Amino acid sequence: MVQIIDTPQFQRLRYIKQLGGGYFVYPGASHNRFEHSIGVAYLAGLQARTLRENQPELNITDKDILCVEIAGLCHDLGHGPFSHLFDQMFMPQACANEKWKHEDASVEMFEYLLEKNKEHLTEMENSGLEDNDLVFIKELILGEPLREESSPSDWPYKGREEDKSFLYEIVSNKQNGIDVDKFDYFARDCHHLGLKNNFDHMRYFKFTRVIGVEKNKLKRKHICSRDKEAGNLYDLFHTRNRLHRRAYQHKVTKNVEIMIKDALLKANNQIQFEGKNEKFYTLSDAKDDMEAYIQLTDQVTERIPESSSSEMEQARNILERIMRRDLYKLVGEAKVGHFNNSLYLKHSIIGEIKCSLYKIRVKEFVSNFLPECFLEQTIRLYWKKKDEDKTLLNDVTQKFMVWCKDNGFQVIFRSAMLEVKSFTIIRLRIQQGCTGHFRL
Repeated sequence: MVQIIDTPQFQRLRYIKQLGGGYFVYPGASHNRFEHSIGVAYLAGLQARTLRENQPELNITDKDILCVEIAGLCHDLGHGPFSHLFDQMFMPQACANEKWKHEDASVEMFEYLLEKNKEHLTEMENSGLEDNDLVFIKELILGEPLREESSPSDWPYKGREEDKSFLYEIVSNKQNGIDVDKFDYFARDCHHLGLKNNFDHMRYFKFTRVIGVEKNKLKRKHICSRDKEAGNLYDLFHTRNRLHRRAYQHKVTKNVEIMIKDALLKANNQIQFEGKNEKFYTLSDAKDDMEAYIQLTDQVTERIPESSSSEMEQARNILERIMRRDLYKLVGEAKVGHFNNSLYLKHSIIGEIKCSLYKIRVKEFVSNFLPECFLEQTIRLYWKKKDEDKTLLNDVTQKFMVWCKDNGFQVIFRSAMLEVKSFTIIRLRIQQGCTGHFRL
């Protein structure tokens, strides 16, 4: 695996921040995809070895473990600049009609890595990996079959037979989302953000076993936890919820990421990357050629201020606003109280906001003290204009308030809250019944 690490394709991850725009809010969040990928590889191998030690009858081979480790190492090779900002915010707007995800690029980059470094990957060659093993690694990275040609009743994967179905739940678990990728970034992100991580992944490894589970008349082997581990698993999702609230979805983090996304969109057709056969690609098209895509890192934003082109002026101005902390204004924020998959806010000034929502899974057979849901949606509206037109801003704010009221949403923030004149007296009520008065 060290030989894979020592390639330009993997070293590129040193220059992609794990938390994207989070570094502009949390100075400690300076970690990159590079160290995260190494951590996932370690934990993937550790879980596979633990399962083999506890259940020798599973026939987990050294080759199985190596494939799982390589998949963990290479699962994020396809991330673009600023991680999820690129694939979740920039690409959907730059390539509106294309279905693209960073896992697809990770598989392509892995193939490109193997092609470009054949002479250097001697240990991988000596390990005896065959074609089906490489297919297995790609399936683990993708988290799903490479091509869905089978019917639902058939085993869709080609890398490993159905009796080793549980191996597909280690790196990217599509069954319940519990995988070593989350274990690493929870621990790593909490460490760099100064938050406490209550989930103990080492305990999870100790109390997991592979068991045959029947679902839809199909019985397959899955990684299962002891019933007494329900509390530890709740800590996993509680930690995830806390990280999203305090860091990933922090209002300033998202503000900065929206601004970076806008700058990249403005510069999209102006920045060129050379690919194969001297062909050049734009920022959004570079995904079609790994030789061009390997050049995409967070440093792409450094090329924008260096350009004196008039076409890049808007992008330069947005990045300069970030540096000066002249960020977009948060107009309002609302909490969605019910679940509806087709929410729209239309206004001549605001534009359109579409909300995608998730289903709730109700808990079963666990303590009533534990929460039933860790899913919540918040809608935020930002004002992009630098020079505030208070009439327009008030109009937008009122329209947002009315829209929230019509949809039954709870407004938890509005811009007026920041104005000192809107507060005459603040009352502090302490649990014991004491009251303090503060006049502004």
